[in-house]
This record gives sequence, C-alpha cells and structure tokens, in this order.
Amino acid sequence: MDFLMIRVGFLFDWVELHLESRQGLKFFATTLVSFFIITIVVIELNRRQLVPEPFASLFSLSHLAAIEHAFNLLLALEVVSLILSLSHSVTRSVGKQFEILSLIFLRDTFKEFSHFSEPLIWLEIAPSLGNIVASALGALLIFVVLGFFYRAQRSRPISADEEIRSHFILAKKMIALLLLVSFTGICLVDLWGYFTRGLPENAFASFYTLLIFSDVLVVLISLRYSAQYQVSFRNSGYAVATVLIRLALLAPVVIGAVIGVGTALFALGISLAYNAFAPTLEEAKL
Repeated sequence: MDFLMIRVGFLFDWVELHLESRQGLKFFATTLVSFFIITIVVIELNRRQLVPEPFASLFSLSHLAAIEHAFNLLLALEVVSLILSLSHSVTRSVGKQFEILSLIFLRDTFKEFSHFSEPLIWLEIAPSLGNIVASALGALLIFVVLGFFYRAQRSRPISADEEIRSHFILAKKMIALLLLVSFTGICLVDLWGYFTRGLPENAFASFYTLLIFSDVLVVLISLRYSAQYQVSFRNSGYAVATVLIRLALLAPVVIGAVIGVGTALFALGISLAYNAFAPTLEEAKL
C-alpha cells in the first residue's frame, strides 16, 4: 500500500509540475484568448446564418455569450487548480472553492446579458436587473471576505511527526488525482449532453457535489493521523461550507448570492475560532 501511495504521489507531482508551470500557465492563457476569439467569430457567422444546422441552434446569436463561454473555460482551469491545491492545504482548497464561486457569480452576470438581443434594450434588461446586481454584488462580497479569510490563516501542521504528515499528504494526493479524473469525465459528459441534446451546463454544480464527498473523506482520513477535536471540527466545518456552496449554486440567483456570502462568512468564522481556541483546547488535554 505504501508503494502504491508513493507511486501515486510521483504521478501527482508530475501532473502538478506540468499544469502549474510557467509554460503551462502560458499555454492555458493562450488557449483562453484563442477560444474567446473563435467563439466570437462563430457567433458572428451564426448571426449571418452561415453555420449549418443542427449546429446553428447550439450557438447563441448574442456576442455577449462568448464571455460566458470563456468564463466557463476559465472556471474549468480554476477547478483544476483547486484540485491540485488539495494536497497542500485544506484551508487553501477551501479558499479556492470560494474563488471559483465568486467567478461563477460573475459568469452568471454575463450569462444574463447573453439572453438579451443586440443592441441592448433597457426594457428587456430591467426584469433581470435584480439577478444581475445580486450576482455581481455577491461576487464582490465573497472577494472581500476571502481576503480576510486568507489573512486569518495560521500554519498549524496536522502533526509534529514528519512521517505522519507525509503519509497524510500522499493520501490527499490520491484523492486529488481521483477528483481530477472524475472532473474530466464530468466535463466530457456535460459537453456530450450539450452538443447532442442541447442540455445546459451543469459540470460545476456536479463537481461541487463530488467535492462534498471528497471533503468528508479527507476529514475521515485525517482521523488516522490526528484525533484532535479542534482539527476534526475545522475540517468538518469546511466540509459543511462545501455543502452550503452547493446549495448556493442550486438556489435562485438572489438567494444563492445570499447563501454564498453567508457561507464565506461562516468559513471565516471557522478559521478565526480555530486560530483563537485551538491552542487552548490542545493545552486543556495535557
């Protein structure tokens, strides 16, 4: 079992090295720009009725839809970064979840605009103004709370034993690789459903559902390496935050934004409480 975990660890390090390297980031940035430009061109061709059926019905007639599609690709890259961060820090991966949620809210703002005709007409926009403002404001507030969340972090290893820490990291790398494969499968199924049956995008909501199970699994695995109540409480609290994020994605736009911001505040509260009282609870057991 140890041999398998070590091999998986090497595989994870290889994947992370190539995806998070400077060359990898440049490649992804170039891909995003190219995808955005190609999408605008295809939409323009569709507006001029130069895209044949059945493909024409799959593409919007609004150029603003290109922003939504580009954000979807950006979100997919951010999800990969979230998965890779899982091996480094539980709190860092939670922070990445809120980063992605804020970007989803911004994407939803552009998504609302993509439903409008060109040129934009105020009477057409007015009924959706509440959803647009709620998504944009929710993204902004999560960004602000996230700044306080990262500022509040304190480095407290799960154990003072180096071997225990390395085993826990290897276990998280195994989970991260499984998540990466699963997310790739979710995206492929989502794309297939879109191009064959015109189904709406659902990959990120499905991924957050999967993330709930992985977070609980990390909590249970951590008990093998540390039975400290404060560590279990913090990790379990972060798992609850993932559940609430999933609810935010499921709820109507305005309610979802409120849940998203409230969840960010909840995660910040968990972090502040852990930093303030974890040393006291640890000393109480001595």
